[in-house]
Amino acid sequence: MSKPETLVSPMLARRAGSAPPLAARWGQGPIKLREAGLLLIIAALCLVMSFASEHFLTWDNVRAMLLSFSIEGIVVVGMTVLLIVGGIDLSVGSVVCLSMVVTGKLFLLGLDPWLSGAAAIGVSALIGAMIGGCVTVIGLSHFIASLAFMVVVRGMSLALTQGTPQSLFTLPPEFKFMGQGAIGAVPVVIIIFAVIVAASDFALRRATLLRKVFYTGSNEKAALYSGIRTGQVKFWVTVLCSSMAGLAGVIYTARFGAATPTFGIGMELNAIAAVVIGGASLKGGSGTVLGAVLGLALLSVVSSSLILLDVSPYWQDVIKGLILLVAVTVDHLLNVKKILR
Repeated sequence: MSKPETLVSPMLARRAGSAPPLAARWGQGPIKLREAGLLLIIAALCLVMSFASEHFLTWDNVRAMLLSFSIEGIVVVGMTVLLIVGGIDLSVGSVVCLSMVVTGKLFLLGLDPWLSGAAAIGVSALIGAMIGGCVTVIGLSHFIASLAFMVVVRGMSLALTQGTPQSLFTLPPEFKFMGQGAIGAVPVVIIIFAVIVAASDFALRRATLLRKVFYTGSNEKAALYSGIRTGQVKFWVTVLCSSMAGLAGVIYTARFGAATPTFGIGMELNAIAAVVIGGASLKGGSGTVLGAVLGLALLSVVSSSLILLDVSPYWQDVIKGLILLVAVTVDHLLNVKKILR
């Protein structure tokens, strides 16, 4: 008979190897400081840009920045939970694209757009299940499994469309409203994003069930000793990450009224950068949704600033890469400091 799924006791944690304190994992200690630091950096950058460009703090520019990362932020939420459990998904950009293609293909074949979107999310969840199976059953790493599926899924998108973008201008207005509409002055996309972020951040901080994600990511052996089925935890978190990417793809379809088989290239790198900048460790066991969203917001502010300052697009990539390098270096140094303690 298997042991009941209980939380890891301090004794078991010490027996299997020390784990980061609960305060650090659930957003009370260092992660809270990281979030506050990001807010200060974003505020300082906005203050500087308000003097550098008169267009920066206009509602049109702020709205454009929010729209630029709101849908991608849904992908970041899924990536955050996956990094906390100790995994990583390089296929999310391809899954977003395939979700758009599946939604568009089924709609053009005569299926209701809402059912088409639901089917696309289902396909995305299935891809996550296959990646999770490769990790938990075969024993591959998330990196290798998701890298393979990144190529496979992108190829599926190209095969289904023959490399030709799908025009979906006949989508019904009520479906397009999800991606193009607004309630008052606030776009619906931003409202959907805010609700998902608030719900997921609250659940990660407060829900007892999701503590298993942190325990698995910080000390899998201790979690196993306590009776937590770590394989199931990693499997379902992987499915969740792909499902969130599928949902983002459906919303992108409603927003653009088209499905392009080359869409989403490089999105996985932006998502990982945002999560790491927000305080999540690449080794697992720590991170918050709020921190990841702030990391994504910082990248969006930087991109907007560089555009307004007329910086070359090529140098923009260099600057973003350097920001990611600094974030990963900080994460590495913090982990080394924990080991030395």
